Amino acid sequence: MHLSDFDYHLPPEFIAQTAVEPRDRSRLMVLKRESGTIEHHHFGEIIDFLRAGDVMVFNDSRVIPARLNGHKISTGAKCEIFLLRKLESCVWETLVKPAKRIRTGTKIEISNSDILSGFSLEGEVVEEKEHGVRIFRFSNEELLFKAGNIPLPPYIHEKLPDPERYQTIYSRVDGSVASPTAGLHFTERLLNDIKAKGVELAFITLHIGLGTFQPVREEDPLQHEMHSEYYELSTAAAAQISRARKEGRRIICVGTTTVRTLEQAAEYQDANGNLKSSSGWTKLFILPGYKFRMVDIMLTNFHLPRSTLLMLVSAFAGHEILMQSYNEAIKEQYRFYSLGDAMLIL
Repeated sequence: MHLSDFDYHLPPEFIAQTAVEPRDRSRLMVLKRESGTIEHHHFGEIIDFLRAGDVMVFNDSRVIPARLNGHKISTGAKCEIFLLRKLESCVWETLVKPAKRIRTGTKIEISNSDILSGFSLEGEVVEEKEHGVRIFRFSNEELLFKAGNIPLPPYIHEKLPDPERYQTIYSRVDGSVASPTAGLHFTERLLNDIKAKGVELAFITLHIGLGTFQPVREEDPLQHEMHSEYYELSTAAAAQISRARKEGRRIICVGTTTVRTLEQAAEYQDANGNLKSSSGWTKLFILPGYKFRMVDIMLTNFHLPRSTLLMLVSAFAGHEILMQSYNEAIKEQYRFYSLGDAMLIL
């Protein structure tokens, strides 16, 4: 297995810059693993591929306003702070630019005159780490969230008119720095229709970190180290999914984040094969050759070349058929990446 196995050329005009409205009018490629056939649909037609008794698993993590602008109190020099993960109250692991000028003890005033008028929000570096990572202690966490901006991936160059369009309609738990994008296609009406068909909805939480979207640089992907991400599987969701599996019903994961959460949670099954509630940090890296234990069907968007997400989907679909489907998507002018179209892998 080589990194080049997961490379492909995407014309830049196929990178979605805007979101389709309504959400469920995006396109849906349906890939049938057993036959190798590919079908083209609109997303709302996903309901035709669902059965009563299926369990669809969603990630309810919500994107936080992680991008902050500020300046050094001592010199006035401007900087950018990107929140990565919360360590404790008011203490965050962050990525800063320019990192070389922001050292332990540096104090930053956050700039957002519209929100912070009359208020002061400051942060102090309490620890330095490699690759521009700094640990900050902030003066007020409530203001921190109000002063920040929702971060969009670097390949999206247009500003979203409504930041909520980068949130799933069921998001509720703050913590991600990027959206679980496979869920962006669902509307309230579509979810109600899915439930009316007898499909159960289950919700887990995985807070997406910046590391998920960093490209793999090692020629041997096995040498790549995954960044850890926090997840939670509740007692209710664990019981719901376990019951469905015992009864031979299908588990449909909405997005790679739900796949990783359930596959991580599978490590903690009891002697009877039941999932248990669990939470913690996962660094699970799924590559071709991985034996899936919890997932029958996957819904996902189209991913960047040389990414861990593409490798995970390749492991599930089969490498050859997946790369064929990506070539087909380019030929049929699908929209790629976070705001793009979707793929249902049966």
